Amino acid sequence: MGKVPKQKKEPSLLISIIPVIVTVLIIGIVIIKYDGEVHIPILLGAVTAAVIATFSLGFTWKEIEQGIVDSIGSTMQAILILAIIGVLIGTWIAGGIVPTMIYYGLQILSPTFFLAASLILCSIVALATGSSWTTAGTVGIALIGIAQGLGVPVPLAAGAIISGAYFGDKISPLSDTTNLAPGMAGSTLFDHIKHMLYTTSVSYGITLVIFLAIGFQFAGQELDTHEINGILQTIESIYVINPLLLVVPVIVIVMVAMKVPAIPGLVVGCLLGAVCAVFQGQDFGSLMDIANNGVVAETGHEVVDELLTNGGLQSMMWTISLIMCALTFGGVLEKTGMMATIANRLLVFAKNTGSLILVTAVTCLFVNTLCGDQYLAIALPGKMYKDTFAERGLAPRNLSRILEDSGTVTSALIPWNTCGATMSGFLGVPTFAYLPYAFFNLLSPIVSVIYAYMGISIMTLEEDPSSEQYVRPMKLKKSPKELEEYIANYKNKHANA
Repeated sequence: MGKVPKQKKEPSLLISIIPVIVTVLIIGIVIIKYDGEVHIPILLGAVTAAVIATFSLGFTWKEIEQGIVDSIGSTMQAILILAIIGVLIGTWIAGGIVPTMIYYGLQILSPTFFLAASLILCSIVALATGSSWTTAGTVGIALIGIAQGLGVPVPLAAGAIISGAYFGDKISPLSDTTNLAPGMAGSTLFDHIKHMLYTTSVSYGITLVIFLAIGFQFAGQELDTHEINGILQTIESIYVINPLLLVVPVIVIVMVAMKVPAIPGLVVGCLLGAVCAVFQGQDFGSLMDIANNGVVAETGHEVVDELLTNGGLQSMMWTISLIMCALTFGGVLEKTGMMATIANRLLVFAKNTGSLILVTAVTCLFVNTLCGDQYLAIALPGKMYKDTFAERGLAPRNLSRILEDSGTVTSALIPWNTCGATMSGFLGVPTFAYLPYAFFNLLSPIVSVIYAYMGISIMTLEEDPSSEQYVRPMKLKKSPKELEEYIANYKNKHANA
């Protein structure tokens, strides 16, 4: 006779929060007392969750392991992109592309308008590419170098770069998260984008005003022209500076904007950077080393050496390992139902539309913090609250908007999240250092929740023509099986719409 599988139990709230408490305590001790890293504490949290799931909930190790593999596998494309961007940064520095950006940027931008200009530039690039990562990993790195040359605090510059990158990513129809959110909520892509503009434009406008105001504090500051000239002369002495080099990032941006898949587009960027590096005097052997280990600048000028020592595949391994640790923890919590238990308990506080939006925002932040991945922070709350929004007569675009306003943008504010670790790795600025200045990311969920409580731009099912055929059946209380079949048929029928 075959072995009878153990009956699985639904985790209680107490059982579900034990791994969370253990993880938070260990992270606090390791960071505060020992100034250590968060990788192992997060893995210990995953071990705690796995032990509880095995001995208290009836899960087998094979099932838990599959949850971990599925969690990591769901973001493998993002991990590959991260590794490729490490190579891209190295080849672009060696090829003189990043140095050229810094060279011209130091001569064009002023401290007064640098932050606002960085915000707008990163917004445009991210809107065109649909990628906050590509934006931060290319023009963002150059802007950090310019900020150092202009005497602008680097955490401030990083806040402006990240704010712009996430604004453009958030409203770009090319963005993966911008497509994922309406997919999980049941709205259409362009309905979702139009509905986001109500909250996003306010958050962005406030952010722009803040950076302009901060920039004027630098208005009376005298530039250290001696230091800037020293940087320019040092860069000129080791690189061939030519505006034609700026064509390379333009090509990459255009390729991504024209819907060339991200990985092939970035690989082309790496190859173009390598070609430029050959004209800068690099041979094949040195190119291989740069692609793997990055550039180590030894010019004798401290600032230039700091600016141009970066990149390479190995430079991303710390970030990638952190992401995999976080996804391991998130995978165990999701597979065993602990995450759903905690999130569902929050629905007790959702008494009205405002509190429902607030609970959804808190859940997105919660998943971002515990699972360490923005895709899960959109997908899990989207699945959990989709029916609740429909039952309360709310159009799905309300749900898709808060998924982005909270799930997408707060991911960059958590050090062990895929996005927080990536932004910190690209820009060389600790997450907690730039967090207070990532104004757009901080304001987006706040503005969205305020709108909900005030009833501003909250659309009902009756007011939403797009939800007539798709979401209305939820409100009409079809059986779960009928509803599942209806949605599956609808999606198949309109897959190419």
